[in-house]
Amino acid sequence: MLSDIQIAQRAQMKPIREIAANLGVGEKFIEQYGDFKAKLKPELWERIKKRPDGKLILVTAITPTPAGEGKTTTSIGLAQAFWKLGKNAVLALREPSLGPCFGIKGGAAGGGYAQVMPMEDINLHFTGDIHAVTAANNLLASLVDNHTYFGNKLGIDQKNIFWKRCLDLNDRALRKITLHIQKKSGAYSREENFNISVASEIMAILCLAENIADLKKRLGKIIVGLNMAGKPVFARSLKAEGAMAALLKDALKPNLVQTLEHTPTLIHGGPFANIAHGCNSVLATKYALKLGDFAITEAGFGADLGAEKFFDIKCRLAKLKPDAVVIVATVRSLKYNGGVPKENLAKENLAALSKGIVNLEKHLENLKKFGVPAVVALNIFPTDTEKEIKFVENAAKKLGAKIARSEVWKKGGKGGKELAEAVLKILKSKKSSFAPLYSEKKSIREKIETIAKEIYGAGAVRYSHEARKQMARLEKEKLGQVPICIAKTQYSLSDDPTKLGRPENFSLNVREIKISNGAGFIVAIAGEIMTMPGLPKIPAAEMIDVDAKEKIQGLF
Repeated sequence: MLSDIQIAQRAQMKPIREIAANLGVGEKFIEQYGDFKAKLKPELWERIKKRPDGKLILVTAITPTPAGEGKTTTSIGLAQAFWKLGKNAVLALREPSLGPCFGIKGGAAGGGYAQVMPMEDINLHFTGDIHAVTAANNLLASLVDNHTYFGNKLGIDQKNIFWKRCLDLNDRALRKITLHIQKKSGAYSREENFNISVASEIMAILCLAENIADLKKRLGKIIVGLNMAGKPVFARSLKAEGAMAALLKDALKPNLVQTLEHTPTLIHGGPFANIAHGCNSVLATKYALKLGDFAITEAGFGADLGAEKFFDIKCRLAKLKPDAVVIVATVRSLKYNGGVPKENLAKENLAALSKGIVNLEKHLENLKKFGVPAVVALNIFPTDTEKEIKFVENAAKKLGAKIARSEVWKKGGKGGKELAEAVLKILKSKKSSFAPLYSEKKSIREKIETIAKEIYGAGAVRYSHEARKQMARLEKEKLGQVPICIAKTQYSLSDDPTKLGRPENFSLNVREIKISNGAGFIVAIAGEIMTMPGLPKIPAAEMIDVDAKEKIQGLF
């Protein structure tokens, strides 16, 4: 059996100008990065912005497990299947971060015969967008420290500097550091920490900005800390937004690539869903809606994190109206949620399936609260038995859900035809009545508790003393009337990764509240979630190599 990278390296790509031409995009509207990657120029948007939108389809999933659900693979295969059926679909995905690529998760370009190309480039550096985010983020951090070094005219309180440096790698040593700055009048130190770049507010801003003017405005609104009077200090007060925008001007342009079957794909922006808002850029999604009759996109991790944030943050802020949602489930993941250890998931176990199906049930209930019709995609693995598959299909039907098998990993677009036909059918038969879960006008506490109780199933929310102080400060400054982005573990509906299935009446523990003012949302950090991940005992980096002919090996 060929590995993902072997399949990718044997594939024949078309020149990217041909992929663009298939969308009616001429060469003058793209900036090529070699033969197989390109960025879309802003001039293209001016040409297509008055076109009617296509149908917007979100792909999400049940609660993720170490067994893998294949959400990105399903998204890619679904888009390929649409083209097999003669439908003009454009795929919009997030860019992979180097952190999980070298860590435990591996690459994020799909798998098997449902991959985006060039796979190695997309997983490693790509067009440099995330590096631009890192540079812009750290430029602002440098400007803050430089300002305080040379007199501190803004009166920035050294004990209340919020802006953190970042790096797009997993490095637990950077979770807590001490900055020591020497100057003629003496020295000062402060405790600091790094975030991973994809959790930076800059990444969120890049993904929500509609154009360069909007980008600069959002960058200027970033709150870097407080002054000695306890008032917010903005990036614009440091005259930082112009230089930051200069670093990000190319990164703002969506990237055009292709799948193994030459389906046009826009890959742009890469915030995590467990610690950020988990969606590709608004620009990429809007381009996909204008260039295709169907725009297929995904949101990170399970529907409790990715889909909720897609609906409540991205769709609200960008005025998007999704038409349908696909929720990916696997026999393996449902058995894991039923208590089966990873090493035993290949064995048939209907009892565990019966116990774990409640996870799918909860996610389906949650999606109904947004008014968007759903289809369950049962991603088939070789170890699944027919009895297990039939059990999940019957259970989904009892829950009132449409369900279709997906074999895109093994068969590419051909293996996604059943799913694509199910999605097309639901688009015709059911009209979306999309609405966000809550009003952003409510208090911070009310919004957090609505998400915790309605989506996660919590019975209560507990706030640390610091979180209560932070909420009060934001509302005093009239900064609280924005959406909420909860950062928590992806492995459970709760903030405890050991609580599998459908935990109920637990307490969600919020330890920190911070505002991403430029992005336009508040982040509530729950449980033990870290904004700088660490590497596992045996990182994926140990398996990655490049030979004398510059052929990469071990990337998956």
